[in-house]
Amino acid sequence: MDTPQNTALTRALTELPGPLPARGVIHIAIRHTDRFTVVGNDLAQHPGLSTAAVGFAVRIQSLPQGTEVGIKALAARFPEGEKLIAAALRELEAHGYLQRARTRLPNGRIVTRTVFCNQPAALLRPRAAATPPQLPPAARPIAPPALMPEPTVEPEASPEPEPEPTPDPVATPDPPAPLAAPPQAAAPPFVRLVPPPTAPKPPRPPLPRPRELTPELERISTALLSDLRHHAPQFTLSEEHVRELVPGVAAWLERDAHPDTIRHTLTINAPEPVNYPYQFVKHRLTVLLPPPLPGAHDLTPPPARRNPVTPFQTCDGCERAFRAPTPGHCRDCRNEVAYAQAAA
Repeated sequence: MDTPQNTALTRALTELPGPLPARGVIHIAIRHTDRFTVVGNDLAQHPGLSTAAVGFAVRIQSLPQGTEVGIKALAARFPEGEKLIAAALRELEAHGYLQRARTRLPNGRIVTRTVFCNQPAALLRPRAAATPPQLPPAARPIAPPALMPEPTVEPEASPEPEPEPTPDPVATPDPPAPLAAPPQAAAPPFVRLVPPPTAPKPPRPPLPRPRELTPELERISTALLSDLRHHAPQFTLSEEHVRELVPGVAAWLERDAHPDTIRHTLTINAPEPVNYPYQFVKHRLTVLLPPPLPGAHDLTPPPARRNPVTPFQTCDGCERAFRAPTPGHCRDCRNEVAYAQAAA
């Protein structure tokens, strides 16, 4: 059975003007009148974006304002998985097309706000201040030309006609003065929303190293890195890479991290596929390094503060017990002595 042919497409090809190319794509462009989205070539032909990232950018750009475009929402709408969607969104965020920020609502709830820009390069260009339209000058009433009095002809003896008097030139009105333009508002300062693609990136932190790389730590670290491919085949490291990553694993072991814990941390939730296992393992060893365990004195609670107790003393006069920091007389005896001295 023959493959059915699209006769409408074949008929449209015959109606294209000019000679058709011998190879490559042939465009049949039909003008859209409704339900269309304008996509620039800077996005459609971006050399640094993958096809999945360009596709999701077009999808997001075609959605109405306020539509949820998180990873979960896109995965529920489209057949692609969450890992592919997350990787595509990271690409768009790295090239300035997408920006995600956490915002606190008035009710206290924290949500993630997504901002999409179809031309991030245009945000980096300085914006010219918009000049207000010039208002036409108000029309002033033009005074009508002055009418000259009719000349009077005096009677003469001879019938010679008197020449006509030349009228004075009509005074032209002054041109109206232009209205003063309203003061222009100062242009708002340009705020760069995304860093330019050519901005220097901060240096990456170095791989952690132990205080002392003992032979025992080096042996365990080498065995752990070499054994990663048995648990996850995508983490196959070369011998040179294993030697370079040994100090990072030794720093984890020096901080009492269990080898199973290190292996689980390096391989859990890894993207598929892992194109650069050496860089991936180095990044996790550096960023997820646990803090050193506290010592015994760090976990000892501080001693409880007690109020000092004033000891008991025996009065030298009446031998009655009273509280005082030093031996002597009680209050009653001191008062009696004071009264006796005052009476004397």
